Amino acid sequence: MGSDEKLMHRLREEDDGDVVAGRALRPESLDSFVGQEALKEKLRIFIAASKGRGEPLDHCLFYGPPGLGKTTMANIIAREMGGDLRVTTGPAIERAGDLAAILSNLRPKDVLFIDEIHRLPSVVEEVLYSAMEDFCLNIVIGKGPMARSIKLQLPPFTLVGATTRLGLLTSPLRARFGIVEQMELYTPEELTAIVRRGAEILGMSIEDEASYEIGRRSRGTPRVALRLLRRVRDVASVSGVAVIDIKTAKGALDMLGVDKEGLDDGDRKFLRALVELFDGGPVGLSTLAAALNEDPQTIEDIYEPFLIQKGLLERTPRGRKATRGTYSYLGVQPSGRFQQLILLEEE
Repeated sequence: MGSDEKLMHRLREEDDGDVVAGRALRPESLDSFVGQEALKEKLRIFIAASKGRGEPLDHCLFYGPPGLGKTTMANIIAREMGGDLRVTTGPAIERAGDLAAILSNLRPKDVLFIDEIHRLPSVVEEVLYSAMEDFCLNIVIGKGPMARSIKLQLPPFTLVGATTRLGLLTSPLRARFGIVEQMELYTPEELTAIVRRGAEILGMSIEDEASYEIGRRSRGTPRVALRLLRRVRDVASVSGVAVIDIKTAKGALDMLGVDKEGLDDGDRKFLRALVELFDGGPVGLSTLAAALNEDPQTIEDIYEPFLIQKGLLERTPRGRKATRGTYSYLGVQPSGRFQQLILLEEE
């Protein structure tokens, strides 16, 4: 076996190991979960109180950007309550019968996790109401004059819903959750701790400065931090670097197009189009999507939230608009029209 073949074989073995390590990277207790301190403190109290009464934890709804640990939190709740975690998604449950099959297989203390719960069909959502409130299912058997309704009792369980778009949940469904909490973006220090933990699980040696560099470029999201960590690991493996230092981390992240602010090539393409093609805006979402050859939903869900948080984009009733920070970030001079608009707004 040649040197190139040995290297590829080693990388394949490491990727296979990530299948196991990827599961291990998820914390399994509130104590090992980094970040979300206020949420963890509340859950400790709620879980302890529920276990003391011998009741299931009240239904939970977590909302926020993707990759912040909503699925991990559901798994922790299941472990703390002594049950199993059953995972599904809103789009996967197409009919009421699909939901009935899932619910009828639950056991006491189990946790049912529904990701993207805002995408549940309305007919399925209505069946879910009685299951959440009374732990029962009302099922209609037969058709026409021969149809009859039967009531199926369910074991006490906890439903954990996750959504990236809380506003799309109907009011009746949202009101049936006893615990509704927002998942916040992580600080660079918290992401640094997550990177260190991930490196230890993956069997990597990494310096503190390199961990911080990966953490601060991770858009406040653990999922992004761990993805970048794996890619830095790939670069280090190919380069023969035993200990990942700041130079290796910076070189790998620059190669990936992730800058010091956490913005990638897609973000920069978005900002350049806004400034160069539309003179800083305001411009409508559909027009901007056509210029970028992207789906409008992708722009709203993927690009815009982080750019708005960084102060590089503004949503207005007339459309998307650049800010002073946008021009400063791109290193270009604002046009005369943009400066006039800013002066008019300040008056």
